[in-house]
Amino acid sequence: MSNHVPSANVRIKRAYEAAAKSDGTRVLVDRLWPRGVTKNDAAIDQWMKEIAPSTGLRRWFDHDPKKWQEFQTRYRKEIENHKEMVGDLREIARKGTLTLIHSAHDEAHNDAVVLRHVVLGR
Repeated sequence: MSNHVPSANVRIKRAYEAAAKSDGTRVLVDRLWPRGVTKNDAAIDQWMKEIAPSTGLRRWFDHDPKKWQEFQTRYRKEIENHKEMVGDLREIARKGTLTLIHSAHDEAHNDAVVLRHVVLGR
């Protein structure tokens, strides 16, 4: 079996956007449940809060774009402790669509963006 994960199979979506059948497997990758979102509306298939940035890293970053480069480096180091979870995400993405669900307002600077690159082997 190939280890290749097609980039089109790994998507990112905010928890506040409506779920769609095209999302495939929806995995919440935040440590905290999104405010104001019911479990039914979120339609989460799996919650991998352990793979989210640590509380300390999340608070340090505070979604400050000036800290983005350093956040990516630090978060990638944390992800190394969760190789099995990354493998699980890759397996889902090899079989079909994987949508990484997050609640950040900044769609360009958040943990799901980094995690997508890791899942794709970048």
